[in-house]
Amino acid sequence: MRKWVKVTLISVISLLLAAGAVFGVYVSDYYRADGVAAAVMANDQTIRKDGNLTVLSPSTPGDTALIFYPGGKVEYIAYLPLLEQLRQNGITCVLVKMPFNLAVFRSGAADQVFDKLPGIKNWYMGGHSLGGAMASSYASKHQDQVKGLILLGAYVYGGITPADALTVYGSNDDVVNKTKINYTENVHVINGGNHAQFGNYGPQKGDGTATVSREEQQAETARLILDFIKSKNAEGK
Repeated sequence: MRKWVKVTLISVISLLLAAGAVFGVYVSDYYRADGVAAAVMANDQTIRKDGNLTVLSPSTPGDTALIFYPGGKVEYIAYLPLLEQLRQNGITCVLVKMPFNLAVFRSGAADQVFDKLPGIKNWYMGGHSLGGAMASSYASKHQDQVKGLILLGAYVYGGITPADALTVYGSNDDVVNKTKINYTENVHVINGGNHAQFGNYGPQKGDGTATVSREEQQAETARLILDFIKSKNAEGK
């Protein structure tokens, strides 16, 4: 009996070590932010780090903020160029760094944000790809706190209605499952855009080739987000 127990323990430990090694290899292979994204962090002294949060505050404080979850296996600062455009238009942006660059491990990260910015009245959740799915899941459970949802290369998941969500994806996006975007309200397709160009991290495996520049895709995305937020905020008046 003792020998059997020993063999079993050795087998279980071996399996756990092997699984840990495989997981370690998987999470160490991620998409790193490019120099443009790194430059935003380096050159903008108004960007504030608070633990796993990166806060981009507009020069003139406003009452609207976006909590943003990064895409799966993407270095979080890759989204700074896009969020910087929103900040310049008066939106406070809170970018969340996820464990192992996977939002599924901290889908409730928004919980820690609300009390840190007491002046915010209009809260939005958003995310890219896997981050969008986790943001959608969170927003659907906190509709009393979240005014609207912003999805980039993702689709509505959970109890949020399309009326309260903005869905943006590129016509050449070969990563998102477009059959899941089976609704039309607040859906915008960026002609020539792809999956990866919402962030600054280079090409993504399995993605289509974009026929517009990254700058063009992000500028159109920022415009769509600002229009959506303006419309939703007006509803609350």
